[in-house]
Amino acid sequence: MSCSTPVRIPIGISDCLTGSPVRFNAGHKHSALCTEQLGQWFDLVPFCPEVAIGLGTPRQPIRLVGDPTSPRALGTRDPSLDITSQLLGYGEAVAAAHPELCGFILMQKSPSCGMERVKVYQDNGQPAPLTGSGLFAQALMRTNPHLPVEEEGRLNDPVLRENFITRVMVTSAWKQLQSTGLSRSQLIDFHARHKYLLLAHNPAAYRRLGRMLANLSEADLEQLAGDYFADLIISLKSKASRRSHSNVLEHIAGHFKRSLAGHEKSELRSLIEQYRLGMVPLVVPITLLKHHLMNHPDAYLGRQAYLQPYPAELSLRNAI
Repeated sequence: MSCSTPVRIPIGISDCLTGSPVRFNAGHKHSALCTEQLGQWFDLVPFCPEVAIGLGTPRQPIRLVGDPTSPRALGTRDPSLDITSQLLGYGEAVAAAHPELCGFILMQKSPSCGMERVKVYQDNGQPAPLTGSGLFAQALMRTNPHLPVEEEGRLNDPVLRENFITRVMVTSAWKQLQSTGLSRSQLIDFHARHKYLLLAHNPAAYRRLGRMLANLSEADLEQLAGDYFADLIISLKSKASRRSHSNVLEHIAGHFKRSLAGHEKSELRSLIEQYRLGMVPLVVPITLLKHHLMNHPDAYLGRQAYLQPYPAELSLRNAI
């Protein structure tokens, strides 16, 4: 899959992370990771739920209060300020009005945008033992459950960052496929291109989705395609481990067993083992495999998303 495309993939983002002064205190939470690194390759589409529903800047802070499974968003100084329904409604509206989004980056710990671990307060003013989700984020994720979503703070973890961007790229590829008119042959081709990527993240799903497409000619294409993508994008949320990556690397290396000299095979096996043991990052064996692929072209491998799932300039595999 070629990722060197002029089309910038749209990702929603909490507006305070872009540097806009939209927080309750008229401040921001500018994220250089988002704007300077990811912003070079993705079209960051900003949303601020509080501003969108008509609250000013600066404004009274809000917090979540009540049952952590269904809290209310109330003012901290004036609890009569209740914007629960407005935040939930805006989350649903954004999900419905922006089907082009291929991901969303949220502000952590926010009573509107926090994906998880947001404090919920009891009536006595003390935090409840359980935490919740920001109401905008909750409605957004419920309305579009297959949208890749991550918090900005968690993106500082290289594995979580790589996982999120992988899901964004796969979502974008799926949307492009749908825009051209999905056919049975195109669905089979899409699955073939993403086989090794899926195997690295979720071997059980790799087998399950293969079986799902085995009787494609007898199935309702639209229904099966929806079920396929739902399973795929949820399965890709599983973090790929060094062990599962090593398994895929060995599968790919097997394609060169008749092409490489003995010392080249030995070098490749050694690098894969070094990666498995944590001695080198994933980019090292991947680079060698791509070198061999250039010298010994293989049509099947050349189309595998696993070898180049996102722009190489993001350097996501340099730290995992």
